[in-house]
Amino acid sequence: MLKKVVFKMEVAIMGAGISGLSCAITLEQNGIIPTIFEKRSSVGDRFVNAEGMFSILNRPTKDCIPYISENYNINLKPIVDVDKLFIHSKNEIGTINGKIGCTNVRGRHEDSYESQLEKQVKSKINFNSTYEYTELCKNFEHVVLATGDGDYASHLGNYNCNLTCTIKGATVQGNFVTSNPHVWFNYEILPKGYGWLIPFSEKEANLVIAYPDYPDNIRLDLNDIWEKFNNFACKSLDQNLKITDNFEVTRYIMGICNKAKIDNTYFVGNCFGTISPGLGFGQYTSILTGVYSAFGICGSESYDKLAKPLFENYNHSLVFRRFLESLTDEQMDFQIKNLDNKIIDSLVDKACNHNSSVDLLKLSTPMMRLWNNYKEFKK
Repeated sequence: MLKKVVFKMEVAIMGAGISGLSCAITLEQNGIIPTIFEKRSSVGDRFVNAEGMFSILNRPTKDCIPYISENYNINLKPIVDVDKLFIHSKNEIGTINGKIGCTNVRGRHEDSYESQLEKQVKSKINFNSTYEYTELCKNFEHVVLATGDGDYASHLGNYNCNLTCTIKGATVQGNFVTSNPHVWFNYEILPKGYGWLIPFSEKEANLVIAYPDYPDNIRLDLNDIWEKFNNFACKSLDQNLKITDNFEVTRYIMGICNKAKIDNTYFVGNCFGTISPGLGFGQYTSILTGVYSAFGICGSESYDKLAKPLFENYNHSLVFRRFLESLTDEQMDFQIKNLDNKIIDSLVDKACNHNSSVDLLKLSTPMMRLWNNYKEFKK
């Protein structure tokens, strides 16, 4: 049996989140041992929150978790496969049924994706790191920026910011069906934003709101918005949710890099711009940027070429975000009500199923762009 050759190549990974750790795992599989720098005291040292990985947002991949395992030997166990998504508008409730994705947990949780990835990494992680990018550039052949936000990319003039968002969330206790997340669109309460409830057990869930920082929204009181939304969610679920932990993120930058790579610096994860503007998730793309950057460092494939479809997917998602923002509550009610129309219901369920190859987001982008232009023209 041949022994794996370990190459001497100085690679620094700045950040031990899911993109940085995915990069490290892939480098190790190719015989390169990186040095990982993490400013926090442990992997996943942040608030606990649950997220969704929906197949319809990650085409052409059908089922993300098996795909990552089979193609990149990175193994993750989600909370549960989603079999029904409840979509709430101001006055209506619709559903998407079938195997449409999965949910996962992040942050200070023993089953978080960060914790799972850490167990697969052999390289040393230097916690409580104070190293800055400029120092790493001088001492390493390659630097992977996996810092969790777009700040470094922005400072380097390599970031296109499309909007900033205010986010507030909480861990709540109640009675939940773990395979049934909920999403809310009620612009009277959450102007141009949305809310999610994603269970990570039968008794605990993550309840979160996010809305863009447009001038009219900045004037609003976040705590007042949260209280109204929490009451609306409790009414929708017909139960009183008990808050046990909470978090806030203000003016979170949402955008994407102009270039995936500059010289020997690789932008991955949220530093690349992996969060989908449409619904706020980006775990799958974060993992892919980590893997693709490692391929680029190894010289096996071009990171710029591999990342090209990720830019396209982001732009489709941005059009989707603008489309959602352009709708009124009445128009949203109409859209949600039609989800359970017999004909439309069947088509949507099939298109969103993880066995489908239909890229609904891409196919609908031209129509949504026309609508967005029409609404902009009417202003």
